[in-house]
Amino acid sequence: MDARPKTIYLPDTMVNWPWPRTINPHYEDVKAEVNASFRDFKALSPNSQEAFNKCDFEHFRIACDLMNLFFIYDEYTDFENDALTKNMADIVFWARAIKSASLSSKRHFLETFPAYLYSVLQLRCKTVGVIPSFPILEMAIDFPDEVLYHPIIMDLAECITDLVLIDNDMISYNKEQVVGNKAHSIISTIMFDLGLDVSGAMAWAAHYHTEVQKRFIDGLAKVPSWGPSIDVLVKEYLDKTAMWARGNHSWSYESQRYLATMGPEIQQNRLVPLLPSPKCRSM
Repeated sequence: MDARPKTIYLPDTMVNWPWPRTINPHYEDVKAEVNASFRDFKALSPNSQEAFNKCDFEHFRIACDLMNLFFIYDEYTDFENDALTKNMADIVFWARAIKSASLSSKRHFLETFPAYLYSVLQLRCKTVGVIPSFPILEMAIDFPDEVLYHPIIMDLAECITDLVLIDNDMISYNKEQVVGNKAHSIISTIMFDLGLDVSGAMAWAAHYHTEVQKRFIDGLAKVPSWGPSIDVLVKEYLDKTAMWARGNHSWSYESQRYLATMGPEIQQNRLVPLLPSPKCRSM
């Protein structure tokens, strides 16, 4: 008999996040163009393409293309062996982006994206795809390295990475456990390391999420000045990273990637019907 709870409570981690949900005014036009291009690429099986079609995903277009790339890579690498995953990483490129990106964003993308591609073989904290997304946010900005790699700016970027990772793994836990793919979930790690059940792990993750939010907001007050012309760009960049965390959270509920059609309902009542694990289905 399955003694697990029938539902899990999903804490609302972003209820106090100061950056509200907003939609890019070019979203509908770019979405149609990107989706048409993606379908023509025929990277997914018919079933996977159908699931993708239910998800709502010159710099905004590149960002959308990158999200599609993450979707493909995640779809394949969840189930393929290490050798094939490495081969897939070896052939990924960003031909569209090099046409309009600033020199610094090109360099930063090439520094961060390979780490994401190969991290699926090694390290969870890089597979969430946030770090290689940051250069997209600076495509219209030419940052000196001493700005982007300043310890405070790097700590703020790490905060956003942690927020996205925690939200992703909390909201996707039900889907991952039902397909037997919990190894990449921070919720499973918390359960194992701290001896907690899934509800306890969710509460622990939500508390840590709150601490990271505070660290980010407190860190904004510590950002040094590089002069008015640079400071306004730094503020724009950091606002974009904060909006990225909000966008990831909203997308996770509004798409059908993790919660099927129940996302809006779960976002209201916070209760996730726990699907049977592979072990339970085989009994």
